[in-house]
Amino acid sequence: MAGSRASLQVNESKVPESIIGLSLTPQHRIILQKQARVLLFPLVVKKNKQGQMMSPQNLSENNSNDEEKPKIKRKHRELETPEKEAVFPKEEYSLQKSALGSQTQPSVVIPKNTKDVLSLSNEMQNNQDGGGDENETADLDDSTELSAYEKKRLKNISENAEFFASLHLVETAARLREMITKRPSRGIKRKKLKKAEDEIVCRRSMRLLKVDPSGVPLPDPSPQPESVVDQYIRLPPGPLEMIPENQTGENEMFKGVLQMWMKISQPRNKSTKKLSSMKRYQAGLTGMVISEDTICKVTRSRICSMAIHPSETRTLVAAGDKVGQVGLWDLTQEPREDGIFTFTLHSRVVSCLNFSPANPAHLLSLSHDGTLRCGDFTRAVFEEVYRNEERDFSFFDFLADDASTLIVGHWDAGVAIVDRRTPGTSYEQFFNSDMSLIRTLQVHPVNRHYFITAGARDVHIYDLRHLRSKGMKPLISLTEHMKSLASAYFSPVTGNRIVTTCADDNLRVFDTSSISSKIPLLTRVRHNNNTGRWLTRFRAVWDPKQEDCFIVGSMAHPRSIDVFHESGELVHSFIREECLASVCSINVTHPTQNILAGGNSSGRIHVFKG
Repeated sequence: MAGSRASLQVNESKVPESIIGLSLTPQHRIILQKQARVLLFPLVVKKNKQGQMMSPQNLSENNSNDEEKPKIKRKHRELETPEKEAVFPKEEYSLQKSALGSQTQPSVVIPKNTKDVLSLSNEMQNNQDGGGDENETADLDDSTELSAYEKKRLKNISENAEFFASLHLVETAARLREMITKRPSRGIKRKKLKKAEDEIVCRRSMRLLKVDPSGVPLPDPSPQPESVVDQYIRLPPGPLEMIPENQTGENEMFKGVLQMWMKISQPRNKSTKKLSSMKRYQAGLTGMVISEDTICKVTRSRICSMAIHPSETRTLVAAGDKVGQVGLWDLTQEPREDGIFTFTLHSRVVSCLNFSPANPAHLLSLSHDGTLRCGDFTRAVFEEVYRNEERDFSFFDFLADDASTLIVGHWDAGVAIVDRRTPGTSYEQFFNSDMSLIRTLQVHPVNRHYFITAGARDVHIYDLRHLRSKGMKPLISLTEHMKSLASAYFSPVTGNRIVTTCADDNLRVFDTSSISSKIPLLTRVRHNNNTGRWLTRFRAVWDPKQEDCFIVGSMAHPRSIDVFHESGELVHSFIREECLASVCSINVTHPTQNILAGGNSSGRIHVFKG
């Protein structure tokens, strides 16, 4: 090997013609023998003892120190290492990597700016042109000169370096590195709401937009005045003529009904009826049936109150709905539609209806709009009994047996005593209570100075003899209820029992045979009272024929109307899947006949008759 000329062997991968002066391999290795060190001197990258890369300047310094050593030792060292690997500068490799976009190990060092790249390429060119150390070149023989291929290759490297320097890739990479390594902001970034004009507008009907097909706005058919309009338009004060809305022109049939009404509405003496045995009472309930002929739609909207005429010869049922309409149904008329007469007496919910106990020809109706009217069928007129537009009425009852005085409850927990004998619609006295609201109100059937009210979670019994205008203090309070109450009623004959309907799904019966500071709870019946917002709330009412039994609607399937004993025992359930297919929230029974009427939330009345 020493006596022969050293051969040069270069291992390189072929480079595509589209990429000039670049190599796809991460490292280029050249196997050198005797003169290998001289050829690769400008490209040698060494590591110091700490393992760090050394720049070309440091390499030149190290090489200058090596020149001072004896040439014999240097040649001896070359003979000891006949073959040596040389790695191209990593600066050059980094440029190749950035141009090709290949993924390599991130340990390659990139020059800080383009000036370093240009200086490196110039230094390499000078070395190629013979600008190196003269002493070293003198020691080398002719065989150490670069071949034409190597010169062309180094020239291409220099040109490529200048080209990439003109692209300023190093500066761009430095800026991107700063952006990537920027410290992220703390906190959660919330998305900003898009502006209304940026949002995609959904298609809407031109009718809803009130524009014609050409896009021209249509005129408003009902322009609103500048002043605030009341949501509920109240009817004018004063009497209203008794003219049915569902009958047009001269209605001879309705005139006949008025004549019939006057005949059957003669005052009758009130007699106390003894309780019948439970077996006989159950037999009477079992004999009550329903058919398609005893089902009819009477009001336009949801039924909120009902009353039944006490006549024993004809069946007359009255119902009040949510929008202020009152409907009358005479079941003896054929066909059914001929016996229905509707009147608009109020502008809001009709929450209470009652026939006068002294004169059944009078039908009194109370509404949330602050009006109380009396329909006199003998004169075919609806008179206005009491009006207060500043308050909303909730319930009423008769104080006197002759129905000359009334007690009216308000939603804001007030109570008014109304005397019908006074001219106009003035009331006698008004009282404020400590309740949050009043839903139902009833006078004791025997001791008329007692009355009971049911509100949010309160059931209070008051004594009229101890009322004060500035505030009412209850005589007794029933505090067993956990949620709001829908109703509370005395038993119809003696008043010895109270039945309450509560939203906690319980029906409770209290013993009021002795009204004292403590009223015991007799029975609590588990009952589904969750009617929701679209159904009228249940109100358990006593049967006037059997005062120890009460009637209430049911949410069970199939639909039914249940009758319970005061002990909590289920006495009877009115079920007829073919006819009773809805929930009857409001129910009323005839005082002497086996007749039960139930109203649902579509304005339909279901009548069971014995």
